[in-house]
Amino acid sequence: MKKLFTLLLIAGAANANAQKLDTLTIEKIMRDPKWIGTSPSEIRWSDDSKKLLFKWNTDKTGPDELFGATPANVKPQKVSIEDQRNLTGNGSWNKKHTQKVFEKNGDLYLEDLKTNKTIQLTHTEQRESAPVFNGDETEVIFSQANNLFALGLNGKGLEQLTNFVKSAKNKKAKDESNDEEKWLKKQQLELFDIIKVEAKDARQDSVEEATLAPKQLKELVFGEKRVGRVKISPDERFVIYRLTKPAADVKEAIVPNYVTASGFTEDIPNRSKVGRPSSTSETYIFDRQRDSVYKINTKEIPGIKDLPDYVKDYPNELAELKKQNADRQVTIEGPFWSENSAFAVVVVSALDNKDRWIMRLEPATGKLALLDRQRDEAWIGGPGIENSAAGNVGWIDDTHFYYQSEASGYSHIYVVDVTSGTKKQLTSGKWEVQTLQLSNDKKTFYFTANIDHPGLTDFYSLPVSGGSPVKITSLKGGNDVTLSPDEKWLAIRYSYSNKPWDLYVQANKPGAKALQVTNSVSAEYNSYPWRAPEIITFKNRYGSDVYARIYQAKKADPAKPAVIFVHGAGYLQEVTYSWSYYFREFMFNNMLADNGYTVLDIDYTASAGYGRDWRTGIYRHMGGKDLSDQVDGVKYLVEKYGVNPKHVGLYGGSYGGFITLMGMFTEPNVFAAGGAIRSVTDWAHYNHEYTSNILNEPFTDEIAYRQSSPIYFANGLKGNLLMLHGMIDQNVNYQDIVRLSQKLIELHKENWELASYPVEDHAFEQPSSWTDEYKRIYKLFEQTLKK
Repeated sequence: MKKLFTLLLIAGAANANAQKLDTLTIEKIMRDPKWIGTSPSEIRWSDDSKKLLFKWNTDKTGPDELFGATPANVKPQKVSIEDQRNLTGNGSWNKKHTQKVFEKNGDLYLEDLKTNKTIQLTHTEQRESAPVFNGDETEVIFSQANNLFALGLNGKGLEQLTNFVKSAKNKKAKDESNDEEKWLKKQQLELFDIIKVEAKDARQDSVEEATLAPKQLKELVFGEKRVGRVKISPDERFVIYRLTKPAADVKEAIVPNYVTASGFTEDIPNRSKVGRPSSTSETYIFDRQRDSVYKINTKEIPGIKDLPDYVKDYPNELAELKKQNADRQVTIEGPFWSENSAFAVVVVSALDNKDRWIMRLEPATGKLALLDRQRDEAWIGGPGIENSAAGNVGWIDDTHFYYQSEASGYSHIYVVDVTSGTKKQLTSGKWEVQTLQLSNDKKTFYFTANIDHPGLTDFYSLPVSGGSPVKITSLKGGNDVTLSPDEKWLAIRYSYSNKPWDLYVQANKPGAKALQVTNSVSAEYNSYPWRAPEIITFKNRYGSDVYARIYQAKKADPAKPAVIFVHGAGYLQEVTYSWSYYFREFMFNNMLADNGYTVLDIDYTASAGYGRDWRTGIYRHMGGKDLSDQVDGVKYLVEKYGVNPKHVGLYGGSYGGFITLMGMFTEPNVFAAGGAIRSVTDWAHYNHEYTSNILNEPFTDEIAYRQSSPIYFANGLKGNLLMLHGMIDQNVNYQDIVRLSQKLIELHKENWELASYPVEDHAFEQPSSWTDEYKRIYKLFEQTLKK
């Protein structure tokens, strides 16, 4: 009887867990996210395009497992361990897309789709990587310890193509004799015939040995520099490589870890700070035919000496820079070779982030010719236009090269004729090309874009000659597409604003039906009527449309409170019809609305998805237009939704935490309360890669840092501020919030609190930490916005 009673209790507990989610609480929504369901990830196709593969978790426990489905049978099935062993890795296809060479566990393999066979090409202790076919597809070129090798597929054998060495080994021995010894040797040679004969024989032997010796590979000396980006032309004549000189004396921060297994505080090595010395690089060409090495010449790049506009604010520094008249440091990506090896294109980026040049390379001389220049007085960026990287580029045929550019104000597709320099813009409009790939036959572009609405993403096709894009997907929301290798099928990772990601499969045809493969969302999640927040627009003070999500209360609290949620990352798009990266905040915003709050979630200036001007609107002033958009959003809520202007709070993490601090310090009459999570408090202490784009460097543009860092405005605090930060945060270091805390203490501010989380990095992991911080934020709003 006791055993039966225990079983009934267990069954009752299980049923309780499966009950409806009637009322939202912090404890419920901040549990391990698996309670919602686990969305499919790592989506890819088998090489023969017959099977769709993905990671998934169906029981909310343990790690994700590998599943498979087919267009004919969309029911997911677990992939056996044996089948997993036979899966190929990422690799390079031949021109006909019938063979693929790939690396697996440090060895090379060749897969043939026609014979359905895979053969192992190498089996060595050394690691081979980055295999590609050569121009006529008779060899596989691969890398081993920075050197290139060619492995013949027709019995030719293995050939080493490069010989990188730290120092030259074949130098002629230096005569270390002193003056006396050299004079005596000369005298002996002058006086004695036997010495002359021996010297002559030695010279003859040396010449004969040199004649009979096999030809040695030219030594490519790199010294104390690092070798990288080693590439060879399809005809195997030219090897291009980069030598990088590491920056000296780069000081890195230390993050103390207090909760450790040893019981002792342990230091976590961390990143450097903005303004740190940068590595410099030069790109070389090794002409194997002429056995010669020379640098790519960057001195004639148009605008190589141009100075950024912001230095006009510093007359003394400007005068000194003009006097120096120095070339700017650049990095070179590529080259990208035409299939016939007739042309090579490189992408050159300035280290100051202001220029990106696409240039034709003359490999025999190292000279460059301009094809396209993108100059941005803020910073180069945008979808498909990577700063200090190549971005989405490639060849359509042997004379036409494609790339993306923000020249029109939005990231679009361009094609340039490398022989004439003629450029053609293929797409246009107030929308962005977000992903881009060329079809196997090089006749069609496939891309993702937000043409219909900034918050809707769909998959499109377009002839390489141009025309009107053809929309292929039809599910309203977010469509993240993986095209099958044979280009007949789409794997669509789809979501809506209140529906997490699931996997669908669809024929690659406009209007074709998308078949659902996974059903990831739990019954408990579906039992609650989650709001699909309405997407609205309002005008900011500069006359621009600002997109936002609004969560309305069915019954507003008598105090008419409102909360602004500020997304993180800065350059991120939150206001979409797809499932949010900030899904916990989505649920928290629903809970706030359930409790009488009006919640506004804004894609403020600098958010992704709206073109170049919006992207760079915070240049040299973070906490400027991005903050005024929040203030204008409050004005909109007051005027249209009757919100009480004295009962407005805001919260957000990372960049959202930074904006929360700036709002509380510089707009104290607008925001009565703020929850600042893992906030940047002083941009001079953040990382170089992100910050230098937007604010330049602290010692070259101090104005930008002073007007952008909350710590300089802390005296403006009037409302109630709650700060929350992980103590082992390796992104925004805990030191940031400690420095601001000391500033608030010295300013004798009392209406602030700091909650510290000893085991959390930047992205919290423990449900207990998530629960604690959002309980505190909710308590703050309840106590301050509902008076």
